[in-house]
Amino acid sequence: MKLAVPTHEGNVDDHFGHCEYFTIFTIGEKNEILNSEILKSPEGCGCKSNIAPILRSLGVTIMLAGNMGQGAINVLYLNGINVIRGCSGEVNKVATDYLSNNLTDSGLTCHSHEGCH
Repeated sequence: MKLAVPTHEGNVDDHFGHCEYFTIFTIGEKNEILNSEILKSPEGCGCKSNIAPILRSLGVTIMLAGNMGQGAINVLYLNGINVIRGCSGEVNKVATDYLSNNLTDSGLTCHSHEGCH
């Protein structure tokens, strides 16, 4: 399994479409982090970019994100990537919390770019 986290300076970026890069975690059979890698964000990396199929081609099936609009959620789901919204903090801790079942989806969706920063 692979998890992706929109990242800025080592923390979950508050808005998926504006992230600096994605941290991608490879998870082992015992729910442990085997390694992580960085994927630079494409220009305009929100729902109108090609980031979802790129992430899927790398094997990502889970997106741990801060805020995200419905368009991005739809594109990720169509590419087989489930989304957990409302994440914040240092990306390694967020990934560990997810693997320990200590994260739940906030259910909140951005409706405008101004309201999600």
